[in-house]
Amino acid sequence: MSDVFLIRAAQPDDAVVLFDLVRALAEYERRSEEVVGSSDALRDHLFGSTPCVEALVAVCDGRTVGFALFFSTYSTFLTARGIHLEDIFVLPDFRGRGVGKALLGKVADLAVSRGAGRLEWTVLDWNTSAIEFYRRRGAEVLPDWRVCRVTGDALGALARG
Repeated sequence: MSDVFLIRAAQPDDAVVLFDLVRALAEYERRSEEVVGSSDALRDHLFGSTPCVEALVAVCDGRTVGFALFFSTYSTFLTARGIHLEDIFVLPDFRGRGVGKALLGKVADLAVSRGAGRLEWTVLDWNTSAIEFYRRRGAEVLPDWRVCRVTGDALGALARG
């Protein structure tokens, strides 16, 4: 197994393997039951008539071994664009080889080249190895912020007032 890998923008043909990696991420996070989407929906969101996300893939020896999925945000305080890194994941057998570092670095490079004021993401509080990985790369883990989420019936109820 080679330690040489390529980071590139995802292409429409990557949707199935990307979705397989999303499932692997969900399994790692102990949240497999939450995966209810499809590779077709992911392909449409990445490459359809109104794309709303972007992705990078890491390829080693012809195999896609990791990905980073992100989208544009905006900071009113900075009055600047930003990027939210929704997911970054590397298959366990390929960790420790610089793949995650390269994926994160490429997203940061895109943020800088686009004039973004910030790059943000969330991390599960129990994932200490990821937290340390991010801190070693200069990330500040914000202690005072909590993610708020409304889904399903609660989202419908909120919309109806």
